Amino acid sequence: MGILKKLASQTAIYGLSSIFARFLNYLLVPLLTYSFSAQEYGVVSEFYAYSGFLSVLLLGGFETGYFRFRDKANPRHDTAYSTALWFVLLVNGLFFLGVFFADQTAATALNYASHPEYVLWFGLILALDALAALPFARLRAEERAFRFAFIKLLEIAVTVGLTVFFIVYCPKLYAHNPPPWLVYVYSPHIGLGYVFIANLLASACKALLLLPQLAGLVWGFDHRLFARMWRYSAPMMVIGFAGIINEMLDRALLKYLLPYDYATNMQMLGVYSACYKLSVLMSLFIQAFRYAAEPFFFAYADKNDARDVYAKVLKFFVIFCVAIFLLVTLYLDFFQYFMGAEFRTGLGVVPILLLANLFLGIYVNLSIWYKLTDRTLMGAWVSISGAALTIGLNVWWIPLFGYMGSAWATLACYASMAAVSYLLGRRFYPVAYPLVRILGYILLGIGLSVTQAYLQPYWAWPSWLLASALMGEYLLVVALLEQSPLRRGKR
Repeated sequence: MGILKKLASQTAIYGLSSIFARFLNYLLVPLLTYSFSAQEYGVVSEFYAYSGFLSVLLLGGFETGYFRFRDKANPRHDTAYSTALWFVLLVNGLFFLGVFFADQTAATALNYASHPEYVLWFGLILALDALAALPFARLRAEERAFRFAFIKLLEIAVTVGLTVFFIVYCPKLYAHNPPPWLVYVYSPHIGLGYVFIANLLASACKALLLLPQLAGLVWGFDHRLFARMWRYSAPMMVIGFAGIINEMLDRALLKYLLPYDYATNMQMLGVYSACYKLSVLMSLFIQAFRYAAEPFFFAYADKNDARDVYAKVLKFFVIFCVAIFLLVTLYLDFFQYFMGAEFRTGLGVVPILLLANLFLGIYVNLSIWYKLTDRTLMGAWVSISGAALTIGLNVWWIPLFGYMGSAWATLACYASMAAVSYLLGRRFYPVAYPLVRILGYILLGIGLSVTQAYLQPYWAWPSWLLASALMGEYLLVVALLEQSPLRRGKR
């Protein structure tokens, strides 16, 4: 259990910082949904949906490739790091040049011909964020979680602070005797664009703080090592791109596939995107776990008890994820007030998206079979199949069921990917996962959520009492079932 505690502590550091950072960032949801209409919020959501696809291409899978090939014996002169960093720097430099010369063309294609600056600003944000990914990966590999967390927190704090400054404070000053300096920092005509400007300035701040890690460029570029890294990382890029299709494509397609006029489609896109944010707690935990687990899985692979440890990691991961699922779904009456009233019509997608993210987390755990056996190409095919399912179900279900169809498509995709990955893992890297108990916890969580929905109309007391009773029941079951394993691990 000692190694699990170490993984848990690393996850906690990443997790607490991510939770606090996302909490700060999540404060933007009520700010933006109360400041802008659902149609305007849909514009921001669409750009961030595209950013997911581009960020994967701009990194090229070299983040995971660095973990696979990094020089553990000589970390002060890690050629794998410098080789990957030079490649990412070149790709993103070329990308931004392309955006700089084609911003108007891209803006016109996206139906934002009057705002080419959105494309330019967002292109620079993407380039800066992709360039920062490898320095962050190096911090994770060196287990410098506190510095990692500090920079992430500062980035989000700057984003939130500047957004409040531009969206709330400056308009009030402008409306009532504006001071002379205001004309140099604020123009009411930019409006929604200040969301992008705040993000851009925060990304620039992050890049400055990571300059010490960029010094690794002096270690040079190894062509032979690059060829090996490329063969390993290219399928990881495909996996990442397919993953973004599964995560983001629904928000890109809703604008075009909903059977309404453009304004209504953008409004529903805004509603769905805002409700998607309510699954943020699950996403936060999965992201924090990923930060800690990816270097851990590679570093621990040579141990004799590695597979037993991986099985325990997945079990406790599921226990925690089901608790998050219940926390949000049982207390949804409270969480709904984090967004404007216009956006609450889409709350029905929240439990579905939470379950989808739970299965995504399971897939992240199960994916060790292709990462540790260098079968990344096979892993890519699993992701491509999931992406194909996502595309097909969204094209089929969005016109029929609206954004509910997108939510169900996301769940179907991640559940199927987890199942396929489990079956392939049994063949190429068998791990004795406690499958019955894992599925039992998931079904228990779903059952308690359905029980609340059934009992709520007949419940005469405050709703939080019923929610708390059901949450307590889950925690009691977990405590009874896991009491003996935890005691054995402690001894």
